Amino acid sequence: MPKYLPLEIGIKIKTSISGMIDLRWRRGSLVADFLIPGDDLNVIRVQFDKALIVRILDEMPLSTEFEPTPNEGLVSEHFAYRVEGAQFWKMQSEALRATSRNAEHYRFTTGWDCLDVIAASAPVITVERAEGS
Repeated sequence: MPKYLPLEIGIKIKTSISGMIDLRWRRGSLVADFLIPGDDLNVIRVQFDKALIVRILDEMPLSTEFEPTPNEGLVSEHFAYRVEGAQFWKMQSEALRATSRNAEHYRFTTGWDCLDVIAASAPVITVERAEGS
């Protein structure tokens, strides 16, 4: 059973009307920006220094993957989680798991997108000025 461990991000947003607006990847470094509903001047920025595997779904992940039992720890309208025991992690190669023992699975959900990241470092989540504002 997947276990969701909510990450505090310092801001509450209505995730069902948010979405990812930018994604940048450079040699394992990942930066993703998400809309803050009702705030046209700022974005939530998620950064990883050691992202190993990234997956983007264009709809909520709970409707696209079969999980045999209920998901533990999901919070309504919550954005960021560390996830234990999800199918996405289980389907990764034994070689990845052996060489990246400290890697963890993180999930960021909105009404339009789901960003799954397996990373050897925890994310840094900040509120930043939106580009062009």
